[in-house]
Amino acid sequence: MTDTQTSPDTTAEKDAPPAVELPWADVHVEHHKMLRLAPLQTDRNTGGRPLRFVEFGYADRHSKDHSLMRMSIKLPGQRVRKEQNHLDVWVDHTAKRVHFEPESGLQIEPMNRGIGRFMAAQGITWAKKRWPGYTVDGTDLNNKDALNEDTRLRRDHFLKAHGFEVVYADAQHLKGSVKEVKVEDLLGDWNSEKLQVVEILEAAQMLQQAEQNLAEQEVKLKKHEEKVSKYKREDAGLRFTITCLVAFAVFQAGLLIWIATHR
Repeated sequence: MTDTQTSPDTTAEKDAPPAVELPWADVHVEHHKMLRLAPLQTDRNTGGRPLRFVEFGYADRHSKDHSLMRMSIKLPGQRVRKEQNHLDVWVDHTAKRVHFEPESGLQIEPMNRGIGRFMAAQGITWAKKRWPGYTVDGTDLNNKDALNEDTRLRRDHFLKAHGFEVVYADAQHLKGSVKEVKVEDLLGDWNSEKLQVVEILEAAQMLQQAEQNLAEQEVKLKKHEEKVSKYKREDAGLRFTITCLVAFAVFQAGLLIWIATHR
């Protein structure tokens, strides 16, 4: 092993005050809503996009110093990584600032279905109702997202659609960042053509309609089965008749041959 001299940056890190530990680390989502992901055309980057239902959960906490809105998306029958489908909106009342976590960025599965826009819109709306004058922290963007042009453009469109300003420090659009912005200047909208919130009564009506459709299909299927059974019986009767006619014809032919040979 080799010794490494302490650089000025390392010294600054040692002199920096320790990070403040935020509360509510064990808070889990408490309220739940059903989301309908509309069927869309297959995307060349993200693949098929069939009709799908997912669960949106959220919880919020408040104290004198901080507030939190925690959101998550649950996919029935599918597990995702810990950092996926999760978004926190933290509010520091002392500094009057807001920031989003995870700092690495919002990672959504399935992609390109409108889920990220919806989650961000919920957090923005929650903050705008309470602290419109607070400032949202600026942040550096992940360079990995800029390696693929389609991914970078999709990310920038997502941010700009919510009112964030994206700036780049280089002509290659690799070193990007989001500037500070007032909460009141953000936009809490999402693409309702891709994603709709399904209320309890709507879900009940959908289940009722599905049950009625299933009952109607069962009646139609039963009628078709009766027709098939009838055709099978008629087919069996025709086969028996044909067999009898063939046997009778063979008998007659044999009888004629015998008469002809015994005169």
